Amino acid sequence: MNQISLRTTQLSDIETLLEFEQGVVAAEKPLDTFLGDGTLYYYNIPQLINDKNTHFLVALVGEELVGCGYLKIKKSQTYHKNPKHGYVGFIFVKPSFRGRKVSTFVLESLREWGTEKGLKELRLDVYSNNSAAIKPYERFGFQRSLVNMRIDI
Repeated sequence: MNQISLRTTQLSDIETLLEFEQGVVAAEKPLDTFLGDGTLYYYNIPQLINDKNTHFLVALVGEELVGCGYLKIKKSQTYHKNPKHGYVGFIFVKPSFRGRKVSTFVLESLREWGTEKGLKELRLDVYSNNSAAIKPYERFGFQRSLVNMRIDI
């Protein structure tokens, strides 16, 4: 396998990142009947790229973008132990590159950046029925926490 490299995202990556975003949406739509129909957008990609409190990476094999993820510094609730935390989002790996530890490589780099910024905690959101995503996060060291619940009325 060709070696995986990382770099910060650039505005020129937007077209590919929009494709990656639709990959995330496609994976999550079957898990959540609350999601709307049609093309959905979760992220303001240009804002994430330009945000000084966000470290947004792409993974490459050669010149091909094969994955991405970001870490955003956020203020924690006043009742939490740490005044700020890192929020991990938009972890995506192209299907043909899954199982090659691309997401682990991205997460390791995000954690390193968070440590450099003085963070003591990383958090992320994942659907409770998305075992394909939960498993690698748990292998990385994330632990299950709060369960978000909803009901149609």
